[in-house]
Amino acid sequence: MASGDGCIYTRAKRSCAMSDKVPVTVLTGYLGAGKTTLLNRILSEPHGKKYAVIVNEFGEIGIDNELIVGADEEVFEMNNGCICCTVRGDLVRIIDGLMRRKGKFDAIIVDTTGLADPAPVAQTFFMDDNVGRKAKLDAVVTVADARWLQDRLKDAPEAKNQIAFADVILLNKTDLVEPDALSEVEARIRGINPYAKLHKTERCRIALPEVLGRNAFDLDRIMEIEPEFLGGDGHRHHDHDHDHDHDHGHGHVMRTITTAV
Repeated sequence: MASGDGCIYTRAKRSCAMSDKVPVTVLTGYLGAGKTTLLNRILSEPHGKKYAVIVNEFGEIGIDNELIVGADEEVFEMNNGCICCTVRGDLVRIIDGLMRRKGKFDAIIVDTTGLADPAPVAQTFFMDDNVGRKAKLDAVVTVADARWLQDRLKDAPEAKNQIAFADVILLNKTDLVEPDALSEVEARIRGINPYAKLHKTERCRIALPEVLGRNAFDLDRIMEIEPEFLGGDGHRHHDHDHDHDHDHGHGHVMRTITTAV
């Protein structure tokens, strides 16, 4: 919980680290990797914290209430359009609104669509001064499917970008892969990103301190792999097709979710 002086309190101690900036964790992962399973674990485990969760959904299939457990929520419609075109403006607006309710949550989780490149989300915390004063990017957490990642890396550039930008990687569904194949997948991940903390998981079972509150985002590393990360327009269209129709007729959704105690 945050106090009136902007410092964040935990059960055991008071911390004024990074002044009064609220930590933000970005969850990524290609479709079917298990990202929603991880989010459900975060929201349902008895850690006693509250998270504001920004959920971006894209396409004809909207958010299924049953996929996110224990939600005491407020829902706000965001702008229509693909995530790479609208996400920064939407995040700026929503985070600004959340900061007016500061003290009602401990941290923010941005749950991106499975087809999203995490770069525009990460850029927001460095390209917008107002957001940068109030929130800090704690880590990009990517969930990867041990069984299908090799195929996705061949046909989905977004999957490679999600691995490259990650600070923490959950190589999930390891129970569905033979040991030799698992070693090959791990080597492929290390070839793309040798710096991220890698965890092998089944059904995203992991101690939450391994993915939350990591203070792991390294801007210098990102600048090495993406020199234009802090470029003028901050609009990255490389490495992915962008011929989709922008008038999808489906809004993104932000939910403020109170987690279980």
